[in-house]
Amino acid sequence: MQLSDFNYELPPELIAQHPLANRTDSRLLELKVDESGRAQLADRQFKDILNLIQAGDLIIFNDTKVIPARLHGQKETGGNVELLIERISGEKQAWVQIRASKVPKIGSIVHIHNPRGESFPVEMIGDDGRFYEVRFPENVFVLLERFGELPLPPYIDHQPNSDDAHHYQTVVAKNPGAVAAPTAGLHFDEIILQNLKDLGVNQANATLHVGAGTFTPVREEDLSKHQMHYEWYSIPQETLDAIVTTKQNGGRVIAIGTTSLRALESYAASAKSSDETNLFITPGYEFKIVDCLLTNFHLPKSTLLMLVSAFAGMDNIRTAYQHAIQQKYRFFSYGDAMFLCRLENAKL
Repeated sequence: MQLSDFNYELPPELIAQHPLANRTDSRLLELKVDESGRAQLADRQFKDILNLIQAGDLIIFNDTKVIPARLHGQKETGGNVELLIERISGEKQAWVQIRASKVPKIGSIVHIHNPRGESFPVEMIGDDGRFYEVRFPENVFVLLERFGELPLPPYIDHQPNSDDAHHYQTVVAKNPGAVAAPTAGLHFDEIILQNLKDLGVNQANATLHVGAGTFTPVREEDLSKHQMHYEWYSIPQETLDAIVTTKQNGGRVIAIGTTSLRALESYAASAKSSDETNLFITPGYEFKIVDCLLTNFHLPKSTLLMLVSAFAGMDNIRTAYQHAIQQKYRFFSYGDAMFLCRLENAKL
């Protein structure tokens, strides 16, 4: 597999910059794979999800909560520094991405500040070649609440505001730790969740703390050389039990988002219900748990585009994305959604 196999041209005006006023007002592209393995597309509204998910199906959300993960500060020399949490590794430690004219040396101190004039020191303690490990003087979550800023994705060109604080968080979010939202879940509100429940659709949660590495570009043309970033996941026993029951009763397991899918498939690969995962899913991967997927439209050359191509077939995803561009669907985090189900004979 080559990186160039997953490229496409997207008009910039199709990148959604703001959330819709109502979560469920987004559009939904249904991709069905027929018996020959080819894509059949249908343009829908998101509320049509009530006609696509059936009684006895199990929908699994990622219940991670986005934290205010962007920090601003200064080096001891006075230069400006921006830290973006990649993942939290301990009560007082985290791996971060750093933006600065020159990255601070290991052992040096960065002084983080906020608009109220408060500050605290962060110590540089290590690096792994891509990210830097830092030590906080007290609990990371406590300091982020006082000093952090909502980390909107790099393709959104405005500063986070009150709309973002509300809409860049799913209604099921409860476990703090993500630095990016599990965006497929953003389309649901409490009403549509109740509607699904009334239809006899079962709901369960998993947790995968989305890391900043999800936005890191793939730089290797040969995908076998790409080093996937790590993210922490946990799946409750009741969710695992619900999966078994659903399969036994002939229902489908439907992942709400690629992060839910990665958590479930990481469990299937490792038999560990809680762990760090760097599972890299590309075409040819054999899915073991997930039958259907609700997902947004993903960036060119991204690992998430590779994942959905593995799920529904590369040609089918190319066809779907070309159609979405022609029909002016909204792309990326605040954009519209796709619903796709897996068939083993999908053309790669």
